[in-house]
Amino acid sequence: MGKLNQVADGVWVRQSEWVWSNSVVVRGEDGLILIDPGIDGSELDRLADDVDRLGIPVVAGFSTHPHWDHLLWHPRFGDVPRYATPAAAHVAGQARERARAMAAESASGIPLDLVALVTPLPADGGPVPGEIIEHPAHAVGHAAVLLADRGVLLAGDMLSDVLIPLLDVRQDDQVGAYEAALDLLGEAAGRADVVVPGHGAVAEGPEVSARLAADRAYIDALRRGEEPVDARLGPHADWLSGPHRSNQEQARGR
Repeated sequence: MGKLNQVADGVWVRQSEWVWSNSVVVRGEDGLILIDPGIDGSELDRLADDVDRLGIPVVAGFSTHPHWDHLLWHPRFGDVPRYATPAAAHVAGQARERARAMAAESASGIPLDLVALVTPLPADGGPVPGEIIEHPAHAVGHAAVLLADRGVLLAGDMLSDVLIPLLDVRQDDQVGAYEAALDLLGEAAGRADVVVPGHGAVAEGPEVSARLAADRAYIDALRRGEEPVDARLGPHADWLSGPHRSNQEQARGR
């Protein structure tokens, strides 16, 4: 943890101590795009140090979805446009104060006045390179970014080795939404050698298909009303038992 690692040409990842959160730095045509930078103030500051060492200006930010830990920023990154999908930007704008309150409760030193200041990404993607893959699984307006020319899929809060799929309690039929999203991500992953999840280890090679299989098996178990056999659950991850029960209850009531 705590180091900017290059995972492909013009793609760097820095992992936080907070739930193994990944900040992603992508080189675009005009400069760097920071995707989901986080988490606490000191880590944001060290990320800024790492970015300074690259010697390339930051031209934009991008949030994969409107949860507080993916809506952060730091003054040292610059006063540049910060984007999300239009649906995610709408939710972030409506829930800005709640996101700031959750950030204040969950981590230290976050510049709270900069939380959730995102605007809708233009239809052409603006400065964000690659292909935006939008779906409603996990959160409204959730987006993955496929950098096919570099063989990288930035998956947001999907395809994690530490987090089970987490259903959005504010949306209906999240089981169906996940099934559709995993089909989209599976197609995209066929054009990638590297998958960067929002939380957890970067997946490479055979691990990419293993991540897809694990998420599909979990969602399939929810669909059938069965207890999933999932390495991410168990005594070592007791903190996930509550979200797992919530998923089961939501799936039963769909």
